[in-house]
Amino acid sequence: MKVYKFGGASVRSAAGVRNLAHILSLSEGQMFVVISAMGKTTNALEEVLEHYMQSEQTQAFEKLKTIKTFHLEIIEHLFTDVQTGKDAIEPIFTELQAILSAPIDAEYDKAYDRIVSCGELISTRIISAYLNECGIPNKWLDMRHILQTDSNFREANIYMEESAERLKQAIDQQPATIYIGQGFIGGNTQGHPTTLGREGSDYTAAVVANLLNAESVTIWKDVPGILNADPRIFPDTIHIPELTYYDAVELAYSGAQVIHPKTIKPLENKHIPLFVKPFENPEASGSVIKASTKHPIDVPVLILRKNQILITVRPRDFSFVLEDGLSTMFNILHKHRLKISLIQSSAVTISVCVDNTRYVEGALSELHNKFRVTYNDQLELLTIRGVTPEIIARTTGNKEILLMQKTRRTARFLMKSQPQII
Repeated sequence: MKVYKFGGASVRSAAGVRNLAHILSLSEGQMFVVISAMGKTTNALEEVLEHYMQSEQTQAFEKLKTIKTFHLEIIEHLFTDVQTGKDAIEPIFTELQAILSAPIDAEYDKAYDRIVSCGELISTRIISAYLNECGIPNKWLDMRHILQTDSNFREANIYMEESAERLKQAIDQQPATIYIGQGFIGGNTQGHPTTLGREGSDYTAAVVANLLNAESVTIWKDVPGILNADPRIFPDTIHIPELTYYDAVELAYSGAQVIHPKTIKPLENKHIPLFVKPFENPEASGSVIKASTKHPIDVPVLILRKNQILITVRPRDFSFVLEDGLSTMFNILHKHRLKISLIQSSAVTISVCVDNTRYVEGALSELHNKFRVTYNDQLELLTIRGVTPEIIARTTGNKEILLMQKTRRTARFLMKSQPQII
């Protein structure tokens, strides 16, 4: 069994779906194909959710209509029998319309998972139906009924043993060469949809590979493999042909967008290699992540994490914050689902850098009850592995640096282009 994962960019158009079919036609043996929502559908459904939660029903339905039109246009250019594609997605949009017509679910995260999870259902219904029409038989599986999770909506944790049993049962009941499943989604023990965290489709592929003892995982992306920097931000990027699980975890934790941070553990546990290959050139070698490599990474790696906020807390008196307040602070950040990407401490202050998400306001409010709190927003966190003075000058020269951490191999700079302290 091989596991393939196609992201939203690779299936954002009819041409992308046809290319997916071409890639599958080149492969032999059993395959489990994990697919994300098409294009920017997840973002669009998040807008639907915001309108719904604000009781803006008219705007929510208008946005949903735009999403449906986007998918119908793909269907029009894809299917010989267009009605087949329309029939595949109609039940999902009927369900979404029913959700938006009902009273508001007061719990945002639960409503998020119920609405936003539909993006993957739509994309996989279209692709499964198209592959069958093309003569590539497959079985569509509903991952809400296969990956059993807890009820930590928006970042659910998978119960591996229960999920393994459900996945085996689904495959035994529907023998096939190709299985089509959704990334990003699962379901809790009460049968409610859950999601695994933003960009969680990579993690889905890794979990499925672990549960099936797969030969490999291949993630198909719009880059030639793993690069030493984001080509949209930095010029003259360099291809990295191979790296270890340890390297991948370090890069993912620092904010590298190629691999989701949780993806590596299920693969490393069973020594399953992870390939990253360009979907526009399936014959290319791409990159591979595995237990060991012949050569260490010998080029600088630059990772820029945008939309960061630096939160600094001080005790209300001159007590030592590390003695009395450390656990309190981290418990509050964890409660509000804020992930720490950098920490700096002194005797009476501790500063943490986190993604500036919708949860920050609640965390700041609760921290204010116990500490003196200041923060800086509109920041960028630049991580450089293989740092040199020349690279530092080139990447940070025109920016105000608020905080810097440096070791022999790695430097991290929290900075902004224009000073703005709040």
